[in-house]
Amino acid sequence: MALEFDVVIIEDETGGYVASVPSLPGCRTQAETLDELMKNVQEAIQLYLETLEEDEKRDLLKQKVSGIQRVSIPG
Repeated sequence: MALEFDVVIIEDETGGYVASVPSLPGCRTQAETLDELMKNVQEAIQLYLETLEEDEKRDLLKQKVSGIQRVSIPG
């Protein structure tokens, strides 16, 4: 059974990309291309999951991103 995770991708100021996995605190990676980033994030998730006990993993897998919203403030 495949596990699915929400991933937030941000374009880096140097032209590369940074990915974070909100349901796995601290799980982040970066790459120069989106293809490379997706490979890196899969590896980062696998390595992260290896550090967890089964009950921790079960609790984290219940979390889902409801949405990402851009907010404007006066500046």
